[in-house]
Amino acid sequence: MSTIDFAFGAEHRIQKACEVAYKHFQAGHQVLVYCTDAKRMQAFSKGLWGIEQTAFVPHLDAKDPNAGMVLIRTTAENPANALLPGQDPPWLLNLDLACPPGYEQFARVLEIVSGHEQDRQLARERWKQYSADPANKVKAHSVTP
Repeated sequence: MSTIDFAFGAEHRIQKACEVAYKHFQAGHQVLVYCTDAKRMQAFSKGLWGIEQTAFVPHLDAKDPNAGMVLIRTTAENPANALLPGQDPPWLLNLDLACPPGYEQFARVLEIVSGHEQDRQLARERWKQYSADPANKVKAHSVTP
């Protein structure tokens, strides 16, 4: 069973994703970020570097040999293939436009949705797909500023 949290109303999806990943990093929790769009993933990476002037938020592609040493990992491939043996699955942060393949392997999935109409429409489609599986628990949260 997966719990999927939709955070609706973010002013900027990537910026909010960076803030969430940073909070998990500060708390010592692992996050795996999934996105097949290289440009969006690059914007996420750049956003982490600028989250705070003095902050250093290490993050690596899940295929990097040192990926097991950082709390924030990224992947454009099936996220279930990036799970580390012997460790509890991290939170899966989806920045893609579709549901991530293999999301069922993760206890928690986070979807951040901006107020842009196209983003909201695509989120509705993902909500329907997640909700179609009765084993999933899908919840909505408002992050409106």
